[in-house]
Amino acid sequence: MPLDPLTDIDWAGHWRHLVEEREREAPVDPDQDFWASVAPRLRYDPEEAAKDPLLRVMEPYLDSRKTAIDVGAGGGRHAVPLADRLDWVTAVEPSEGMRAAIPHRDNLTVVAASWQDADVAAADLVVCAHVLYFVADPVPFIEKMARVGRERVFVYMRDRDMIAPSEQLFETLAGKPRTRMPHLTDLWNLLRSRGVDADLAIVGYRIDQVYADFDEALAECRQRLAAVWDEGKARAWLEAHLERNPDGSYIYGGDMVGGVAHWRPSA
Repeated sequence: MPLDPLTDIDWAGHWRHLVEEREREAPVDPDQDFWASVAPRLRYDPEEAAKDPLLRVMEPYLDSRKTAIDVGAGGGRHAVPLADRLDWVTAVEPSEGMRAAIPHRDNLTVVAASWQDADVAAADLVVCAHVLYFVADPVPFIEKMARVGRERVFVYMRDRDMIAPSEQLFETLAGKPRTRMPHLTDLWNLLRSRGVDADLAIVGYRIDQVYADFDEALAECRQRLAAVWDEGKARAWLEAHLERNPDGSYIYGGDMVGGVAHWRPSA
């Protein structure tokens, strides 16, 4: 019989291969807080929150009596606007640099732990935005979200390669394209193969990476691509591909397609 891609492919194994291969190609120093340098760009922004695709999908489920957990909350770009709409929000974030960027809210608790290690009470809603790309074993990660979510689980992911100068620069430095991150469609196939019938909301949006100056962009790429780094080649590539703004900042961007998979956890 011909191969059935849904039932005959090990989607969890496929996911693990993508994550582990990317890590092998460009490992990051485990002693560094990788996310600290980008925390200012991932913090809460009220203008961005007003048009955020995940928050739009969540809108029908928001109620001032409900609670939520934000898994991998980053700088609070979802946890803070959710705290403004809900009774209580727990933000789980392992990066010290990211936690420092989360604005204070009286009804927002910040837990300094990875999701796998976090000890949290159940909540009505569980949210996870742009985190699973780095999780080699997604099944227990997702199952834990479903265990602590009483009403709805939301997972927000891109469905295209990440738009960041380090992603495209890798090919110039290494001589080959970098293994892609898991996409939303990988999540969809993984969920379906495990009997999870999720709703899927596809969204298109613009991504613009803005750097205060050229050196900031160079430093970020150097950190992410230390294993294949060549200063001369990197500088030349960035000079050719970054766009300079009138205020002296630099921008790298493009159009993105992503989406939110969300479902009611089984009892």
